[in-house]
Amino acid sequence: MIKDKNYYLNKSLFISATNTDVGKTYACKKFAKFLNSLGLKVGYFKPFETGVKDKPLDGSAMLELVKSLNKDFNFDINDVVPYQFELPAAPYVAKKDVVLDFDFLMKKKKELEQKCDVLIIEGAGGLMVPIDKDIFIIDLIKKFQAHAILITPSKLGCINDTLLSINALKQKNIDFDFYINLYEDKDSFNEVSLPFLKEYFPKLNYLMEV
Repeated sequence: MIKDKNYYLNKSLFISATNTDVGKTYACKKFAKFLNSLGLKVGYFKPFETGVKDKPLDGSAMLELVKSLNKDFNFDINDVVPYQFELPAAPYVAKKDVVLDFDFLMKKKKELEQKCDVLIIEGAGGLMVPIDKDIFIIDLIKKFQAHAILITPSKLGCINDTLLSINALKQKNIDFDFYINLYEDKDSFNEVSLPFLKEYFPKLNYLMEV
């Protein structure tokens, strides 16, 4: 866990994961509070939220939190979650006939950055979730020139998922840190997955310690 304020200053942190339901929004909340404790003003951006009925639940909860931490972040939900789709699916599928404007997303990111020291960007699903025909979440991280925070699960199979995701980030030359979210199969994690992870990685970070 890096507790140096200057490490995060003027960075965009893109919270992604090995898959869906791994804990991205939970990680966003943890990092927002942690960065605030370092004296940094945080902002929030979720370019796409799917499964939206009345309002984007994840985006709304995060916006409320961030506004309580940073009074200068005077944006509404349509600013921080510009693309909202009803179908709970990958953005490429959920958007249907909507044409996505990536220049608009870049401008929106820059606008949000003006009101914070660190912008937390939340992805959708895992790194290889499709946004457009040939554009995936991992490509958006690269386009945004963001520092990736990869959230990995504690469940059986996490070794494979973690290594595949890390290799994908390395192939794109994306700087990253990864954090294990101890929430599923956590009682068996120490016996089933931890021995290899401890041997393979020089240091392990846990989301609960953020």
